[in-house]
Amino acid sequence: MNPVELQEILPFLIPVAIAEIVLLVVTLRHILTHTTYKRGNRVLWLVIAIVGMQFWGPIAYFLLGKEDA
Repeated sequence: MNPVELQEILPFLIPVAIAEIVLLVVTLRHILTHTTYKRGNRVLWLVIAIVGMQFWGPIAYFLLGKEDA
């Protein structure tokens, strides 16, 4: 990748990377502080959240695993 191309897409990549990290941290915190889930268990959701780190794992957890309080 040409340095000029990288400079053109960097303003888009930085906010996306920050959002991804924040979403992962919030997801991991929620998984580790709660004991009940709609589906699966803590280990399953930790693996899904970490392996599917590029938004898919955390989004899957909040849609499918998070118990409604």
